[in-house]
Amino acid sequence: MRSFLIQWLVTAVALAVCTRIVPGITVSTNEILLISALVLGLVNAIVRPVMVVLTLPITLLTLGLFLLIVNGIALAIAAWLVPGFRVASLGSAVLGALVISLVSYLLGRLLEPRR
Repeated sequence: MRSFLIQWLVTAVALAVCTRIVPGITVSTNEILLISALVLGLVNAIVRPVMVVLTLPITLLTLGLFLLIVNGIALAIAAWLVPGFRVASLGSAVLGALVISLVSYLLGRLLEPRR
């Protein structure tokens, strides 16, 4: 349960950074930000694997670059599901997904226990 909460907060912080950096991605309130992070996690856990399997031939042809588009579509789906969370275009969604991935990775590396 603790790791779920940490991952949820990391996603929320990454989404907050994304709204500051990427034009076209907005979140109306902090509560909506937390809800959006939760919905984004659910979309990434449920819908994204199906999209990855369905787009596997295109992903192989583009040497994996199409996964950026898949991540952007997942972000757009989360925005569509949460009122108050807005993504203006597919370009904003792809750039936002890239920023969220990088910030989440960096925060995850900072928060992981030392060995």
